[in-house]
Amino acid sequence: MRELHSFPLSPFSRKVRLALAEKRLEVDLIDHAPWERPTDLLKLNPACEVPVLVEANGQRFVDSTAICEYLEEVYPEHRLLPEASVARAEVRRLVSWFDVKFHAEVTENLLIERVYKRMRKQGEPDSGYVRAGVANLRTHLDYMSWIVERRSWLGGDVISLSDFAAASHLSSLDYLGAIPWDEFPHVKTWYAKLKSRPAFRGLLADHLPGLPPAAHYADLDF
Repeated sequence: MRELHSFPLSPFSRKVRLALAEKRLEVDLIDHAPWERPTDLLKLNPACEVPVLVEANGQRFVDSTAICEYLEEVYPEHRLLPEASVARAEVRRLVSWFDVKFHAEVTENLLIERVYKRMRKQGEPDSGYVRAGVANLRTHLDYMSWIVERRSWLGGDVISLSDFAAASHLSSLDYLGAIPWDEFPHVKTWYAKLKSRPAFRGLLADHLPGLPPAAHYADLDF
């Protein structure tokens, strides 16, 4: 059985989990707290970062983008990247937008301050970082609203890896109740479509000890 070494609220782990689930690929989840530098994770990835995918034959893959590209090439059913080169480039652009820009401007400011610091016992969240994350989040949600008003899905007419990349970051923050959904109805509608997919069930079942999800987190009619 393949294994995915991950952390439940890591958006990069979540992106791979969604890709695996959408492709109907079974996997055993092995959770780690990467900041504790566990020996078994270090042996798999010297950077001591998640996610790490280990196939049944022992081959291992690190970095969420590399893993998703590998899954797309080896398991082409239920494609997550369009066949047309222009459309594929747009999906990859959006994946990078969320994994690089959104992560730096929003996810790190909110998730690290509100969750990782608590789990590392590093004191209270820095209010400056939290305020910056909240302000940046609204800017990104405005941009997402503009896109999904004009497209069925983020990358175009069909669901793609760009939707899962975006949803991975937003779902991590939604676990904390940090998304003002009612102020962004177009994004809320898009997220509701994703949330109702079978691939999302595993994420909605996540529950960190001592840190329960927001009340609406698993509600499909939020």
